[in-house]
Amino acid sequence: MGNRSFLILHGVENHRPAGHWQHDLARRLRDRGEQVLYPQLPDPDRPSLEAWTAAVEDGLAAMSGERVVICHSLACVTWLHLAARSGGALLADRLLLVAPPGPGAFSWDVIAPFTPDPLDLTGLPLAAGSARLVCSDDDPYCPEGADTAYGLPLGCDTDVLPGTGHLAIPDGYGPWPSVLDWCLDGTVRLTARPTAG
Repeated sequence: MGNRSFLILHGVENHRPAGHWQHDLARRLRDRGEQVLYPQLPDPDRPSLEAWTAAVEDGLAAMSGERVVICHSLACVTWLHLAARSGGALLADRLLLVAPPGPGAFSWDVIAPFTPDPLDLTGLPLAAGSARLVCSDDDPYCPEGADTAYGLPLGCDTDVLPGTGHLAIPDGYGPWPSVLDWCLDGTVRLTARPTAG
């Protein structure tokens, strides 16, 4: 187990439902005796970039040992903004970005202030150790392809999972054993969750 802590960050309109893979992940990690922070980010239906980055900073301040951060959807872009403001400081030891929304998604007024357009993704300080992007080839919130929109400019390892949508409850994500495996061993590549039957 070692001395480490996990910070799990959700996306827009996510009220941490019990059926979501992040909720399941938090429970499974806690069951193993791990330190887990899974905060409800402020006003998830009408998020504010400033409020979300402040909440993430509070979470980081509460972590100890190896800092492992797992972001889904809008939390990924929140992390990119925070990294851009860090002055080169490395805020996490390991980072997992799951299904960030693509450039076209920010035409939605609710998340428009989070647009990554002003950020220079090349060379952004993501994590002291490994940073990994996991995305689908058919995410309706990123038709541009997150591997192209984010993985290439960020220069991070990327796992593309075919036909997995936005990697959320409507897509069957639910418990996701692979993400727990990655949390326990950062060298693991992410795979799609097993299908029933």
